[in-house]
Amino acid sequence: MRSARRGVGLVALAATAALVLSACAGGGAGGGASVGDVTGGTAQAGWDINETPREQLRDGGDFLWPLASLPPQFNRNQVDGTEADNRDVVHAILPVIFRGDEHGVLQPDPSYLESAEVTGTNPQVVTYRLNPEFRWNDGRPVDWTDFEAQWRALNGTNPAYLVAGTTFYSPIASVAQGATPQEVVVTYSSNFADWRGTFIPLYPRETNLDPNVFNTGWLNQPIPGVGAGPFTLDSIDQTGQRLTLVRNPNWWGPTPALDRIIYVGIDPNAAPEAFANGTLSFFDIGPNVAYFQRAQQVADAVVRTSNGPNYRHITFSGAPGSILEDPALRRAIMKGIDRRIITQSQIGPIVPDAQPLGNHLYVEGLAGYQDNSGVIAYNPDQARQELDALGWTLQGDVRQRDGRPLAIRDVIPTGVATSEAEARIVQQQLREIGVQVNIEPVPLDNFFEQFVNVGNFDITHFAWLGTQTPISSSSGIFRLVDEIGQNYGRIGNEQINELLDQANSELDPTRQQQIVNQLDQQIWEEGHSLLLYQRPDAYAVRNNVANYGAFGFGDPDYTLIGFTQ
Repeated sequence: MRSARRGVGLVALAATAALVLSACAGGGAGGGASVGDVTGGTAQAGWDINETPREQLRDGGDFLWPLASLPPQFNRNQVDGTEADNRDVVHAILPVIFRGDEHGVLQPDPSYLESAEVTGTNPQVVTYRLNPEFRWNDGRPVDWTDFEAQWRALNGTNPAYLVAGTTFYSPIASVAQGATPQEVVVTYSSNFADWRGTFIPLYPRETNLDPNVFNTGWLNQPIPGVGAGPFTLDSIDQTGQRLTLVRNPNWWGPTPALDRIIYVGIDPNAAPEAFANGTLSFFDIGPNVAYFQRAQQVADAVVRTSNGPNYRHITFSGAPGSILEDPALRRAIMKGIDRRIITQSQIGPIVPDAQPLGNHLYVEGLAGYQDNSGVIAYNPDQARQELDALGWTLQGDVRQRDGRPLAIRDVIPTGVATSEAEARIVQQQLREIGVQVNIEPVPLDNFFEQFVNVGNFDITHFAWLGTQTPISSSSGIFRLVDEIGQNYGRIGNEQINELLDQANSELDPTRQQQIVNQLDQQIWEEGHSLLLYQRPDAYAVRNNVANYGAFGFGDPDYTLIGFTQ
C-alpha cells in the first residue's frame, strides 16, 4: 500500500514509495477546510486519470493493484484498520455514500443516496434519503438502523469498541427514522461542518452491534459475502499475498468495467520492476526519484501526476517518561533538522520547486493554507544554545544530562527507501548538534501495529493520507485524550483540544480558516510532529488504463476503472 495514515478520514498508506496512514476520525473520505475549498496549484486543474466514459471502455479484464501487504484489519473504523491499503480494498466492497470529485468536493453517490442535506440549523439536522435499491448482499435493505449502529459504536461512549476515532460521531445527538426506514434523520448536539464525511464507509449494523465483531470480525480478511458495493470478495491467499474481488452479482448500480480487481501484496521496492514486467497495472511513485526514473523507461506506461493532499512527516513521542517528553527539547531538536535538504533530496527531481510543508491541517491547494512553521525554523546554532540551556551538555560527541545520553530511537519500516533516506539525513544533521539517532528498522508488516500505533518509538517516519475533510479527519491526530487513538506520540494540550472543537463546529469558512491557523500555531509550539513535504501524487500507469491514476483531492469510482478499447 502507500505508506500513510490519517483519522478515519486520513488513511495509512504503505505503498511503493513510503508508508502512509489515513487519519481516522471515525468516518470520512477526505480532510480540512469546508468541503470543496480547494484553490491554487494544480488542485483546480483536477485529477490526472485518463477520464473516459463507460461506453468507451473494454468490458472486462483484471486490474492488478499493488499493496505493501494485505491489511491485517478490514474494519476501517477500528484502530488498526486505518492503513490506506485497507481503504483501497474496503471502498470497493462497502458503501461510500459520498465521493470526492476532481476538485475534492464530496458529492453524494446516487447508487446509495437520493439526497443528503442539512434540514435544520438549531440544532443542526441532516436528512439522508436512501436509494430504495440500496441493499446489503444478503438482500436486506439498508435502513436507518445501520446508520444508528455505526454512530453508537463510534461515538466514544462504549470503550469496548476500539475505534480509530470519534470526531465524526461524537457531535451527533441522535440517529432516527424519518418518514420511512430509508429516511435517516441525524441530529447534532453541536454544529459540525464536515458532516458529509460521516458514515464513510458504512458497515452493516451486524458489524457495529457487538464490540467483539467490531474488533475481531474483520481480522485478516473481509467477512465473506458481506458488503454492498460494486465488487465482492472472491478469494484471499495470505501466504501468496493475493486478494481477489469480483463483480458483485447483487449490485444494483452501474456494471463495473472490470471483471476482477486483484490486490497483490508486494515489497514496495519490488513494485517498479513488477510493473515493468507487466505483473502490475500501476504503482505509486510518490516521492521516490528512482521509481520516477524507472517508470519513464517503461514503453507502455505513462506517469500521471496531480496536486495531492498527502504529506510526509516525522512523528515525535512526548509520552510521559519518554526522552522527548519536554516540548522545549522537541522544538530544539526540530531546529537542527533542515527540512529543505530533505525535501529537495527526496522529491526535487519530481517537483523542482518543492518547499517544506508549513501547516499540519491545510496542505497547499486548500483555501486557508499558511506556513506557520517559523517557530522551528532550521537554526543549528540556536538549537545548540537551547539544548545547553535545557541541561543537555556536550560530552564528547553526544549530549548528556544527569548521565543520560541524548540518544533517540528512529523506528522505520524495512523496505521503504523513502523512510530510510529521510532517517539517514536526520541522523547526520542531528549528529552536528550532539544528538545521537539510532535508526531501528522493523518489519513492514507490523510497523504500524506493533510500533507506531502503540507509541513504541522516539521518532518515526510515514505519510498521512489527506482527505476532503482535513479538520475533522485530522482531529484524532492532534487531540490529547485518555486513549492513544491516532495521537501516537501522546502530544497535545487543552488549548489544542478546544481549538479543534471550535474549528469542527464553525460553519463560516473564513472564520474556520482563522481558527485552524491558530490551532496549527499551537501544534507547532507543542513540537507535535515535524512536517517534511507534500507528497507528490504521482503514479506510473499502463497507458490503456482509464479512470485511474493521480486523483489528487478526489476518489476513484470503482465502476469506471478499466481499460480503453
